[in-house]
Amino acid sequence: MSQVFILQNQDKLFFGKNKEWVDGYDANALYKTLHKDEAINQMVEITAKDYKQRVKIIACDLDEKALPMIDSEIMPAPLPKVPKPPKAGTDLFAEAAEAQADEPEEELTFSAESEAADDSGETQATLI
Repeated sequence: MSQVFILQNQDKLFFGKNKEWVDGYDANALYKTLHKDEAINQMVEITAKDYKQRVKIIACDLDEKALPMIDSEIMPAPLPKVPKPPKAGTDLFAEAAEAQADEPEEELTFSAESEAADDSGETQATLI
């Protein structure tokens, strides 16, 4: 078994591959490195961007799937599930367009025959 290094903040959340803090229940989403100096560099970058973060490096053994085995004592409470954003290339307005396609559109008509005169003597077309 080899070891990897992961990062954990003061809220017991782990640093993820997507550079955001995750709860660690999906071990595949964690930032992990075989080299302690890389973990130290990442920790310095995190604390330089946000001075309120108190990050520590944790050494973990790997399981048979090469994922870190995290001790249950240091695991945080699970974070609430957030819906995933739509994939790139999908039309965000497709549902709204389909709903509007069912309703018939009213056609606007303009008539120049019925014109009304103002006080100034100019004529103005009436919208029907």
